[in-house]
Amino acid sequence: MDSLSLKVIQVPTTPYTDQKAGTSGLRKKVKVFRQPHYLENFVQSIFLSLTPEEYQGKALVIAGDGRFYNDVAIQIIINIAAANGVHDIYVGLDGIISTPAASALIRKLNEKNGADYCVGGILLTASHNPGGEDEDFGIKFNSKNGGPALEHLTNKIFEHSKTITSYPTLEAQVKVDISTVGKHSIGEGVSVYVIDTTEDYVELMRSLFDFESLKAFVNRPEFKMLFDGMHGASGPYAQKIFGTIFGLPETSLLRCNVLPDFGHGHPDPNLTYAEKLVKLMGVFAPSEDSPDFGAACDGDADRNMILGKNFFVTPSDSIAIIAANAKAIPYLRDGGVAGVSRSMPTSGALDRVAEKLSLPLYEVPTGWKFFGNLLDAGKITLCGEESFGTGSVHIREKDGLWAVLCWLSILAHANEGNTSGKLVSIQDIVTKHWQEFGRNYYQRYDYENLETADADKVFKQLEHEMPVFIAEGEGNTAVNFTYTDPVDGSVSANQGYIFRYGDGSRFVFRLSGTGSSGATIRIYLEKYARDGIDAKAEDALGEIAARALKACQIEGLTGRTKPTVIT
Repeated sequence: MDSLSLKVIQVPTTPYTDQKAGTSGLRKKVKVFRQPHYLENFVQSIFLSLTPEEYQGKALVIAGDGRFYNDVAIQIIINIAAANGVHDIYVGLDGIISTPAASALIRKLNEKNGADYCVGGILLTASHNPGGEDEDFGIKFNSKNGGPALEHLTNKIFEHSKTITSYPTLEAQVKVDISTVGKHSIGEGVSVYVIDTTEDYVELMRSLFDFESLKAFVNRPEFKMLFDGMHGASGPYAQKIFGTIFGLPETSLLRCNVLPDFGHGHPDPNLTYAEKLVKLMGVFAPSEDSPDFGAACDGDADRNMILGKNFFVTPSDSIAIIAANAKAIPYLRDGGVAGVSRSMPTSGALDRVAEKLSLPLYEVPTGWKFFGNLLDAGKITLCGEESFGTGSVHIREKDGLWAVLCWLSILAHANEGNTSGKLVSIQDIVTKHWQEFGRNYYQRYDYENLETADADKVFKQLEHEMPVFIAEGEGNTAVNFTYTDPVDGSVSANQGYIFRYGDGSRFVFRLSGTGSSGATIRIYLEKYARDGIDAKAEDALGEIAARALKACQIEGLTGRTKPTVIT
């Protein structure tokens, strides 16, 4: 590092006290990240939490979901990474790599060049949160397995962020052209590779699914589908797969151009924020003209929503149905399913499938990092969260487009040999599943942007309510969920309050860790029915919802009369 452009300087800094990562990284408003040295402090705290042997002379992936400030942050990180001794830096074209594609890239680099070649990736995303100059930005570190850093590492990062006094960078700040694919040399010994990851990701998907049969199915004259990229990072990948390879018309692909503010929208694929797609699919106002299949991904393409004609598939049902229909997906049919896992708030629909198929089942806290150890240890093949995240052993992140391809595979398999002109529908598949396994009625209430002090009052109230609920009925229980990792023995406490009735119905409270400001309380409602599977969810869950709201007294303690979002 003796060339002029690689002269390293130490920049004095003052620590910030608010850089504790949430469920998946550090998320704040853009204006917070623009504070002097704020981003730099956090990035250097990542390096301080690793050993020099882990990153010096090694590779690093820098990925972003295309949101506002990504381009500026990428240049800052390139200079800090080079100053720390990183040898090869991989950056997405125009700064964009979806989160699942970033995980796949990290894993591919290590498979190709040796297990310790790539230390991991710094991902610039606030996932499903809004983007823009006045909105949210995020950053997280993914380890060399491609998955989010585990708690012991994120805790180290936080501790270093509170004591950091300086960070290294290049004296002559380099600015790499990330608008063109190619290799850029920074002085002697450091290379920046600007890459388009759509080809790599497409080839990975091609190895998992039967693209030829899927292409034939989606081009059947009686079939129509819509995909909504929500102006996020899934757009280029969806255009390549559904447009270029499958040959779907442009009218089937909505909002697949990446925008830094997501088109002034909220890139969260749910019934509230994907309003246009939900309307076109006839979910709330059924129509015979609605398409047969609809799907959406969030800002960084790791979340998904699956819709049928006039029908919504809950994420809890989605992972259960994928597991139950593994034979429809080539790599799962051929390789088998070792086990399955769900997050604690996710409904027990997956449990029913695991029991019938004699599959090991693991219940983990919310946060994809908790699936990583299970996947690495070969204990599970499929996993999912009720927060619109599903994934498998192919990477170490949830994967929105993978989930869409799973559902298209299930649809295609269900319609093999069907020449009636009337397709087996998404609703048919889900209803058949309920008839076989029973239905877990399920809803989630989100109360967003609460005052932190008010949220604390709600959880204190819940602690007082726990013995009251237990005394109300035989078999009732109330616990604060604690998870012990079966692989490494680590313990994660205070993961949410579970109020469970004797018949297994329950309501759950969690403080979300994905917001950028304030606090978000999530209330989960669940009731299992072996028969009577055709009721509306809100009707089936009415009594449980009323008891949950009584337990937390959220209206009286926060002033909120209704949830921000119901899914």
